[in-house]
Amino acid sequence: MQEPASKPVYKRVVLKLSGEALAGKLGFGIDQEVLESIALQIKEILEHGVEIAVVVGGGNIWRGAPAGKKGMDRATADYMGMLATVINALALQDALERHLVDTRVQTALEMRQVAEPYIRRRAIRHLEKGRVVIFAGGTGNPYFSTDTTAALRAAEIEAEVILLAKGKVDAVYDADPLKNPNANRFTELDYIEVIKRGLGVMDSTAASLCMDNQIKLVVFGLNPGNIKKVIMGEQIGTVIKGG
Repeated sequence: MQEPASKPVYKRVVLKLSGEALAGKLGFGIDQEVLESIALQIKEILEHGVEIAVVVGGGNIWRGAPAGKKGMDRATADYMGMLATVINALALQDALERHLVDTRVQTALEMRQVAEPYIRRRAIRHLEKGRVVIFAGGTGNPYFSTDTTAALRAAEIEAEVILLAKGKVDAVYDADPLKNPNANRFTELDYIEVIKRGLGVMDSTAASLCMDNQIKLVVFGLNPGNIKKVIMGEQIGTVIKGG
């Protein structure tokens, strides 16, 4: 196993948090203990000089795609999901600011009373000033996942890596490890293989964006201390890169 570095191996990262990860053991809504743990981990790596942007999902509150399949207008269902991501973003912002971490929420859908609109140059300036930027509202368009948002924002702000923190699994497997105890675990993959095999790491649009822009992806379990381990170069989870 590769020894962790004494200094961070990344300068600017996008941390992708699924809504399910924020729900923790509750399975729905926001688990305050999980939120507290994430805030403390972000604060710790921020103190190492790493610039951190966060993309939050909304599946702990609302999932647009399943609702669309049950008859709801898909665009409406997806917009509702975007609003769910804003709720999660504000909760994370509150947790971070309680630990004196300067934070900005930027939304793809304008709601100026609670957050800034997403402006690329402003987001980069916040990062350069040591602020955590939380991207909410997805891409602002229906039919796109928050994984695609993470890939898009990472490309826009020129992040080196996307840290995909999972709540229920600790890496990429060739089958659902929660259903199949014999599922094989991957330590490294390339994007072409992920897309061809339909491994479900992220949707094909997001994977293609990462591949085209040479953005590394690290998939790992959201356990205490794991975000720092990845930042410091420790080999945990699954690393995806190349084409």
